[in-house]
Amino acid sequence: MNPRVPRQTMRRTGPVLAVNAALATAIIATAAAGEPAGGHPPRAGHTTGPAEAPTVTAAETGVPAARGAVLPAGPGLADLTRTPEVPGPPVRPVPSVSPAGPSPAPSPPLENTGALSAPSPGVRLSVAVLETDTGRSAVFGEGKFDTASIVKVDILAALLLHAQDAGRELTEEEQALAAAMIRRSDNEATHALWAVIGREAGLDAANARLGLTGTRGGEGGHWGLTQTTSEDQLTLLRAVFPPAGTGSALSPESRAYIRRLMAGVVADQRWGVSAAGDGEVRLKNGWLPRSHTQLWDINSIGSVVAQGRRYLVAVVSDGHADYASGVAAVEAAAAAAVASFREGSEV
Repeated sequence: MNPRVPRQTMRRTGPVLAVNAALATAIIATAAAGEPAGGHPPRAGHTTGPAEAPTVTAAETGVPAARGAVLPAGPGLADLTRTPEVPGPPVRPVPSVSPAGPSPAPSPPLENTGALSAPSPGVRLSVAVLETDTGRSAVFGEGKFDTASIVKVDILAALLLHAQDAGRELTEEEQALAAAMIRRSDNEATHALWAVIGREAGLDAANARLGLTGTRGGEGGHWGLTQTTSEDQLTLLRAVFPPAGTGSALSPESRAYIRRLMAGVVADQRWGVSAAGDGEVRLKNGWLPRSHTQLWDINSIGSVVAQGRRYLVAVVSDGHADYASGVAAVEAAAAAAVASFREGSEV
């Protein structure tokens, strides 16, 4: 029997939308079961959890390993020799201005009176979902989480904002790095682009324009330890996939570019929010073993189509005993959240 946890808070992020205790119960119950919603086991590639870098420290911070260190094969990553961070050309930080278009209304707390069971001791999970056709949205869970590699979408958005400001297109080198960063989750490419955008200061300035209020770039070059919330990740997805009638600081061309790369993620990294859809999927995942706890951060963000409707979904979590159980919990949360909309439940 899972222990009971205190009454929790859920919030709405769009038009008035009641949070159903049944949704929260479904999310937690399926996560606790350790399998995706629907009862199927994790797909091929989910049973092992390679880190995103050669050592736990390098993986969780984004700091490159010493010259000569070799990465083991990982999802979508070939063995390669790592080199010190590429400094890139000097650039000015992206100026901080108000995001284009109407800003989402603040999300007042909405109390959930249903009794919730913890997914497992020490696991935290937060999920945010938006149905683009109706504008309905909701957030379950709160708190800040390590981004791990989902920050790579944010880094690309910052790079594109900088290029927009300069009135230029990305260089061929930047395009190659961006493709590797998003499609294969290549850390070397991320180190290079992190430098180009001005590291954490550049990311924070770009996020001010995109409307992210609870995300802070990882200090000291540790892009993998950028702190975020599921609600902020939903805001980032809104900027890339703006619902009808809303604006974005990203140009249509920039948005199309990000979408194209998110649609081309390598096959063995297409887990996570993809479990919530039955059609088109555009996503980015992050997975990270923490050295001080030996527990895993598992995150997934993206756009999915389910029964002809588009949903933006962000799931962030930590405290998982291993990679496979974390992936299963994230998939269960995403599937339960989207299913609640499809079935006409209030969320």
